[in-house]
Amino acid sequence: MSVKIFLTILMTLAVPVGLKAQGFAGMGADADGYALPDPASRFKFPEDHGAHLNFRIEWWYVTSVMKAANGDIYGAQWTLFRNAIRPTGQSADQIWLGHAAVSTPQGHFHSERIARGGVGQAGVTAAPFLAEIDEWKLAGPSPNNMTVSAQGTDFAYELTLEAIHPFVPQGRNGFSQKSASGMASHYFSQPFYTVRGTIDLPSGPVAVTGQAWMDREWSSQPLTPSQTGWDWFSLHLDSGEKFMGYRLRDTQGEDYIVGTWITVDGRPDPLEPGELTLTPRVWARVEDRDLPVGWTIELPERDFSVNVNAVYPQSWMPTIVPYWEGPVTIEGSHRGLGYLEMTGYE
Repeated sequence: MSVKIFLTILMTLAVPVGLKAQGFAGMGADADGYALPDPASRFKFPEDHGAHLNFRIEWWYVTSVMKAANGDIYGAQWTLFRNAIRPTGQSADQIWLGHAAVSTPQGHFHSERIARGGVGQAGVTAAPFLAEIDEWKLAGPSPNNMTVSAQGTDFAYELTLEAIHPFVPQGRNGFSQKSASGMASHYFSQPFYTVRGTIDLPSGPVAVTGQAWMDREWSSQPLTPSQTGWDWFSLHLDSGEKFMGYRLRDTQGEDYIVGTWITVDGRPDPLEPGELTLTPRVWARVEDRDLPVGWTIELPERDFSVNVNAVYPQSWMPTIVPYWEGPVTIEGSHRGLGYLEMTGYE
């Protein structure tokens, strides 16, 4: 990598970190010149599994929650972020960022990759599906049948993901509103993966099986300047139903809380603001900050009232833009396992 490219990456990545006053990691920054989400748009596959270079930001995000033969719970994360430097729609004007992590009884392990677009180091192909950065890959004949792999200093994993249900649009037909003022993204998920594979740790390899969830989202200004971060849940219920919900924290008004209830056969019921309650219940000291690692989630319309608790409260991601991400247990009116992500906590 040339010095010029390296300096460009550093400068580009420094901008979001310095823009926390404009939404988490600069996601409330100006979208001039970039494409904006259109509520009339509908997903088209396989094209929408690929990159949308006319939008400013985008991600391919997989979280897997699994068990070993002895019952221990493991979490694995694989994420590829794309961020445009300028609104040209050209591959060379993209910065790619990869995050991988595992949460285990032995601790939380993570790694990070950075790449410049247009040089073959990172990118996404829609069909056959391939998302990659350096040696990390999310690949297969289609996103419903693929393998995910990543390596770090103290961990590695290779997992097979398979799903038979179609992808689930979030929000209204995939137009996911993030605020009362209309900020939005295009957003769909695959919450029905079954997972099997191996996690390699300093203590040795661990065979695991479980469930996974993939989120696909792209936008150019998904947050308002006063929205400083979010608390996001993806839950696999023992009933076979799925739940996604998030709270966008706002320093100048009410938090924006929405989500989606997904039936056993994959039909989404988008939740409107006011239907869902997400309440912090248990706090832990994590990396010199207090974080809510236990929550109560209530959705009266579905007789859904559960306590969600972090399996490993110290699942901190000390990456360029730091955040918390890890597996959770679910108890109450429903039971199951899931994932929690919390961003924007200083």
